[in-house]
Amino acid sequence: EVQLVESGGGLVQPGGSLRLSCAASGFTFSSATMTWVRQAPGKGLEWVSTINSNSGRTSYGNSVKGRFTISRDNAKNTLYLQMNSLKPEDTAVYYCATGVPQRRGQGTQVTVSS
Repeated sequence: EVQLVESGGGLVQPGGSLRLSCAASGFTFSSATMTWVRQAPGKGLEWVSTINSNSGRTSYGNSVKGRFTISRDNAKNTLYLQMNSLKPEDTAVYYCATGVPQRRGQGTQVTVSS
């Protein structure tokens, strides 16, 4: 069974940084394309970033490009999202996801506020 457990969220001031982690199990993580998505209050899911299985290719949504960095450690079955220069509009629940149909974890709350 696919299991994805996100962590690392919290309250941060505008301009601050956070690093999210996603611990994966129940599938061959090293072969999987992994994605971060987010959902702001009252809004739909928004794609944030995707990384392929060997970290050779990454892509980002326009709203986070240049501020967020996705990475992975296949030896630890863990996905990361380094978030810098955070803005209030980055406030959302962040989910890691994989597969078709997409499977997501329970999410971790990120709140950017002064």
